Amino acid sequence: MRTIEQILRESKTIAVVGLSGNPERTSFGVAKALQHYGYKIIPVNPNETEVLGEKAYAHLSDVPVPIDIVNVFRRADQTPPIAAEAVAVGAKALWLQLGIENEDAKRIAEAGGLDVVMDHCIMVEHRKLRL
Repeated sequence: MRTIEQILRESKTIAVVGLSGNPERTSFGVAKALQHYGYKIIPVNPNETEVLGEKAYAHLSDVPVPIDIVNVFRRADQTPPIAAEAVAVGAKALWLQLGIENEDAKRIAEAGGLDVVMDHCIMVEHRKLRL
């Protein structure tokens, strides 16, 4: 498994599942920071059409480009199907945000060859590493 630093250095495209267009939501602030750091952000939320100037998609399977990281802002009990979809689309890593852990999702993703990070904020980790 790659380290957090390797995952962040080697990735370019991050699909953010649960990304809200509401600037007061944590997902919005984190995605905006990731954009600022140079990552291509892909919003995945059936309730949005566009977030941060990027077209939103209802499902990971609708995204027309390769995905490096699937960054998840959903409740822990909703993550196993997201992990399965991340495997199906050929993502390289599943990242469950701070406060989100699910062993079934981890098992699914790892069995599909994905690196898994749980209970860590991707923005905080990026800042800590000063990438």
